[in-house]
Amino acid sequence: MSKKRMVIALGHKDLGFTLQEQYQAVQHTAVRIADFVTAGYQLAIVFSNAPQVGRIHTAMKDLYENYGGQYERTPLSVCSAMSQGMIGYDLQNAIRAELVKRGIYKTASTILTQVMVDPYDESFYQPVKRVGKRMSEAEARQEEENGNEVTRLSDGSFQRIVPAPIPQAIVEIDAVKALLDADQIVIAAGGGGIPVMRQGTRLRGAAAVIEKDLVAGLLAKEIDADILLITTAVEQVSLHFGKPEEQKLFEMSTEEAKRYIADGQFEFRSMQPKVQAAIDFVASGNGRRAVITTQELAEKAVAGLAGTTIYSEERGR
Repeated sequence: MSKKRMVIALGHKDLGFTLQEQYQAVQHTAVRIADFVTAGYQLAIVFSNAPQVGRIHTAMKDLYENYGGQYERTPLSVCSAMSQGMIGYDLQNAIRAELVKRGIYKTASTILTQVMVDPYDESFYQPVKRVGKRMSEAEARQEEENGNEVTRLSDGSFQRIVPAPIPQAIVEIDAVKALLDADQIVIAAGGGGIPVMRQGTRLRGAAAVIEKDLVAGLLAKEIDADILLITTAVEQVSLHFGKPEEQKLFEMSTEEAKRYIADGQFEFRSMQPKVQAAIDFVASGNGRRAVITTQELAEKAVAGLAGTTIYSEERGR
């Protein structure tokens, strides 16, 4: 009997913020992943990189500005590549160690992953994704003089904003499939992947970031996964989140989910891309389902006992 395939999209809560927090967090994350391996799943893992890529971007920027021209500017795409290696290194080693404890000898491999984006994506004209450190007004003006866009935050500070284009294709998808076909664990498209655009025979990095949940949904479609599991900080998706009338959802159809998005029920920087990724994946094939919950409740949620399950009425649960 063939094994079920699942894509797990880890939230930043599952990976910590500092290096020490990251190291400790991946030990717990590895236990959950090993549980799914023991249960017979083939796994592809995507992770958030927001805190890590922010630190890398800040460090590279400070290096350029404070060391007398010894160093050149580091493109955001290169910072994204650095974060994939930084997080993947800790995660794959933690998974390997946990599996060895259980007598399971299976490789977990991180693939440096590029994701094609459309150069005419509307987000390139309306950047919204915040990256890097908070800045004073003077620093923000300098950032704008360097050709970057900034936004004022509620506390009066400023932060750089970049486009968040829709992912079109995963460049290294054949490598991901080959490893999964060999029954290995794959860590891919970390942080949503490195956004790239075709330039002749080469791929050029874009000064942008991609929503990792949307890439996780695309990856799940491409590898013909059965389940898309998105872990986050809340146990279930809610309507009227944070209000007295808050309503937690145990399940919702793709049509209901589309309606809730149209009604503005989900915060566009956090829950909305998760729900959209779930819709896109579930609608792409028969019997597919997506689950949104915390890492702690992941096993129960996949079993249909917790979290929020998104299903298709047309294609079946």
